[in-house]
Amino acid sequence: MKEALSEAGINFVTVDISSGMLPLKQFLAYRDTRPEFDAIKENNRVGLPCIVVNKGEQILFGLPENLDDLR
Repeated sequence: MKEALSEAGINFVTVDISSGMLPLKQFLAYRDTRPEFDAIKENNRVGLPCIVVNKGEQILFGLPENLDDLR
């Protein structure tokens, strides 16, 4: 994902949820409250990697067909 976003010139920030409690808590807040994660949790998966657009405006679990949608 990172390579495709970089090649397309999309600005993004990579967050390592294992780097500390704050990034982990921020991810869990999305995972535990957003309906996008329901099917993932039902299948006992974590939901990573994912793309969080504009602080939760949209959550994607793969790259969109048109990367310009992320601009």
